[in-house]
Amino acid sequence: MRKIIVLFFFILVPVTTVFAQQADLVKAADARTPVDWVNPLMGTDSRHELSNGNVYPAIARPWGMNFWTPQTGKMGDGWAYTYASNQIKGFKQTHQPSPWMNDYGQFSIMPITGSRKFKEDERQSWFSHKAEEVTPYYYKVYLAEHNVTTEITPTERAARFRFTFPETDQAYVVIDAFDNGSYIKIIPGENKIIGYSTKNSGGVPANFKNYFVIVFDKPFTSTATFNGDNLGDQPEVTGNHTGAVIGFKTKAGEKVNAIVASSFISQEQAERNLKEVKALSFDNVKQQGKDAWNDNLSRIVPVGGTAVQNTTFYSCLYRSLLFPRMFYEYDENGNAVHYSPYNGKVLPGYMYTDTGFWDTFRSLFPLLNLIYPEVNAKMQEGLVNAYKESDWLPEWASPGLRDIMIGNNSASIVSDAYLKLGGKAGYDINTLYEAVLHGANNAGPLKAVGRVGVNEYNKLGYVPYDVVNESAARTLEYAYDDFAIYQLAKALKRPKKEIELYKKRSLNYKNIFDPQHNLMRGKMSSGKFMEPFDPIRWGEGFTEGNSWHYTWSVFHDVQGLINLMGGKEVFARQLDSVFKMPPVFNNSFNGGFIHEMREMQVANMGQYAHGNQPIQHMIYLYNHAGKPWQAQYWVRESLNRLYNPGADGYCGDEDNGQTSAWYVFSAMGFYPVTPATNQYVMGAPLFKKVTLKLHNGKQVIINAPDNSDANRYIKSAALNGKPYTKLWLSHDDLTNGAVIDLKMTDTPDTTREIKIEDLPYSLTNEK
Repeated sequence: MRKIIVLFFFILVPVTTVFAQQADLVKAADARTPVDWVNPLMGTDSRHELSNGNVYPAIARPWGMNFWTPQTGKMGDGWAYTYASNQIKGFKQTHQPSPWMNDYGQFSIMPITGSRKFKEDERQSWFSHKAEEVTPYYYKVYLAEHNVTTEITPTERAARFRFTFPETDQAYVVIDAFDNGSYIKIIPGENKIIGYSTKNSGGVPANFKNYFVIVFDKPFTSTATFNGDNLGDQPEVTGNHTGAVIGFKTKAGEKVNAIVASSFISQEQAERNLKEVKALSFDNVKQQGKDAWNDNLSRIVPVGGTAVQNTTFYSCLYRSLLFPRMFYEYDENGNAVHYSPYNGKVLPGYMYTDTGFWDTFRSLFPLLNLIYPEVNAKMQEGLVNAYKESDWLPEWASPGLRDIMIGNNSASIVSDAYLKLGGKAGYDINTLYEAVLHGANNAGPLKAVGRVGVNEYNKLGYVPYDVVNESAARTLEYAYDDFAIYQLAKALKRPKKEIELYKKRSLNYKNIFDPQHNLMRGKMSSGKFMEPFDPIRWGEGFTEGNSWHYTWSVFHDVQGLINLMGGKEVFARQLDSVFKMPPVFNNSFNGGFIHEMREMQVANMGQYAHGNQPIQHMIYLYNHAGKPWQAQYWVRESLNRLYNPGADGYCGDEDNGQTSAWYVFSAMGFYPVTPATNQYVMGAPLFKKVTLKLHNGKQVIINAPDNSDANRYIKSAALNGKPYTKLWLSHDDLTNGAVIDLKMTDTPDTTREIKIEDLPYSLTNEK
């Protein structure tokens, strides 16, 4: 308990106080394991108008099928838990990837005392963060209204609850199966409740159900069910909104235990999933959960940081290991099976869901490919199944196809994985290549699937502004996606004509470059640029941003963009302008504010809108301009100013691990600017030493002993004992095992001559 008290003390006090005491905190916490540093409440102080993460405390196993969270919001509210709230309505099984996508497969459990209050506003209880213990694998809170302590510890598909009641003959547990169609049945002879929930926010077949089973270790002294607002004595109820209230007589301090599991397949499968906890005590499950998190978190070990930096790092790594989540179960023979969120059938094999590739292709999936390749191999296998079951690759799945965001970034997800994992991963890359080509050359059943505007793009070389909304952003992303296909086609030794087609298309970004402004700009079908043009106007040709944010989305050919702008000095000045401009915006196209605008504004870093994905790689492009010290400076500024381990710890939506993975990579000292290549562009590490323990048994050690807040610039580097001048690291060098020694200084070397071979990858420089 003392460790938790220390953790939340420094989270709740002002940051200046934290830094004044951080040396003592690090010393006192030396014995902590990686998971002990994680704060699942980081980023939970959010609301619709302003996101500091827009996350909830996910009590789960890494990539687990089911998460649990305390519920402070009303049923159906995407903001299920907000840090500023002070009442809990229940403990919800959740599959929510973000408040904007909302939830599915949800139900809640709530202990109460006194009268049988089952409506959420009547049964809710006051609580305090001072009496809340939150870890990734265990949650505990005191419910003041009912004098009950609730504890939860989960497995991948099941969980154990432990309720500590006072002395009373009016102890109850409410099981709420939620509205929009649910079923509940009480089986007193087995101390059991079964049911299902159909509540969802879309992306499900007509036969979707989340079946659940709950078994208590104490006989019921009373039972009741509710249907809507009516509480009755029927043991079994089907309706729009159903639930159950079961009662106990308890002694002071008596612990009532419950085991719970669910399934998307059947009630029988839910019972099968219950075996994950059936033979284990609460403390056994808790310890196994802690071990599972430590096994995964300990693959990256930072040394020499402050308490604030350690907590922020491991909290971000925790967020990077939640999505995409498992959507598969194990049958009676131990084989992986899944309910298809695409066609409603139960089929063999893996399935993962709840991620948007528009966000996560940038750094989350590259992080998996480097540190957790065995996990992403299963995810790729799941993508094979998704394509077979829906005829499309899911650009945003939750749990099935959803019509949100732009691009065709599944091409990057597939290509980067194969180029990093290779054929040894064992999944069907030929089917995935077929799926990638299909998505690149066809408009899908939804705007967010395949490529909307594909005919115009293939004919004109860009998506016209007068034909398709967000046209400039789509053009840039399609061009990069074509590059990813080009890279994969080469690796698979496809016909030369096919390879050259996608290489040519990957240069389509040039077609919307406006030399007058040195920025990207929407273009009409006639070939003329759209008018009028305001570079700080959000929307129009862009997605959740403006031209200053999207102009840099030429991940694969930065040298080509440099050439368009007139050379490296002009390019560097354009990069500088992003930070020098005031954080102002024109919202006339949107007709109002979107939260990303406010997040850019309050961050006070000019037009650098790190709270959203399109610009997150931009800082690293200083390397392409031959000014690595600028990248090193701004990376450190972003790490210091835009992240902290508290409830307001992010500068915008966390977005399924993407914004967290940016922090993890950047704190290690490098970043995957161009997924589907073998390069990581260098920044500078946050820590004095970082050790990467790779899946193949090799290690990467990054030494920067003189690193400090002032010493943020790299004076010289060595790779495996030899001088190293490149501004990038290769995937092969890292996965073969490497020792990288960095000499850090407080003064940048602005006179260093950088050779062309030392620059990061650009298609224009390809030999």
